[in-house]
Amino acid sequence: AVGAGVGFSRWLGIDDVITGIWIGALIVSISIWTINWMNKKGYNFRGRKILIISGYYLAIIIPLYWKGIMGHYFNRILGLDKLLFGIIIGSLVFLGSTLWYEKLKKKNNDKPYFSYQKVAMPVGFLAIFSIIFYFITKS
Repeated sequence: AVGAGVGFSRWLGIDDVITGIWIGALIVSISIWTINWMNKKGYNFRGRKILIISGYYLAIIIPLYWKGIMGHYFNRILGLDKLLFGIIIGSLVFLGSTLWYEKLKKKNNDKPYFSYQKVAMPVGFLAIFSIIFYFITKS
């Protein structure tokens, strides 16, 4: 599905960095969901977080590389594949905004400052970074 999404975004003319930003956010998001689900079900074993996180990254990155979607020599930014670069940026932005949301919520007696803040903060920051990299990669 991710490979099809990358192909579709390329067909639309969206740069791989921007696509990667949203893929990275998706990986972090689904990792957090899986870990929380396992916590609720009582599936606690040593190393499960790193296993889940690395499993999702590998399940997405390896097929993209094998299918030739990633790894093109001329599709690079700062020496990294544009898609991989975007995945790293998106992962960090999503994780950072999620942690910041939790910190803000804790300061406000465990209540968000506004409705849907938990969604608005990460999506807002991802949109901002997408716009920034749109203009960086456009030139």
